[in-house]
Amino acid sequence: MSEERAVPYHCPFCGGEDLRPAGPEHGTWECRSCLRVFGVRLIGQVAP
Repeated sequence: MSEERAVPYHCPFCGGEDLRPAGPEHGTWECRSCLRVFGVRLIGQVAP
């Protein structure tokens, strides 16, 4: 598996595109449009 991480392009709350990493942990983002902080993580994969 690649060590490269995916970056969200839109805030799941307002759809804003001004996202920045929030804090030192990976997968936590802050939206500068609606001022919310949210997390993104992989749960698993679905069998084909």
